[in-house]
Amino acid sequence: MADDIPTIDVINATAQGKLKSIIERIERLEEDKAAVANDLKEVYAEAKGEGFDVKILRKVIRLRKQDTAKRQEEEALIDLYISAIGGL
Repeated sequence: MADDIPTIDVINATAQGKLKSIIERIERLEEDKAAVANDLKEVYAEAKGEGFDVKILRKVIRLRKQDTAKRQEEEALIDLYISAIGGL
């Protein structure tokens, strides 16, 4: 089983450098992602403290990200399905 694990000798110096660079970039991005996630958490907490419904805020954000045509198509299908079952 130890033969399955490549040794450092198998990877040349150039590949080692590239690998290290990629790993370090990923680590920095993961740190940035964690910081942004924390910032978002704080903003949602602030919104909640101001009396806003966080669940609705998340839905509004999701809708704003969607393409207008896609959103309109989705809304039309929802209306169609609701009318097909006789309303809410």
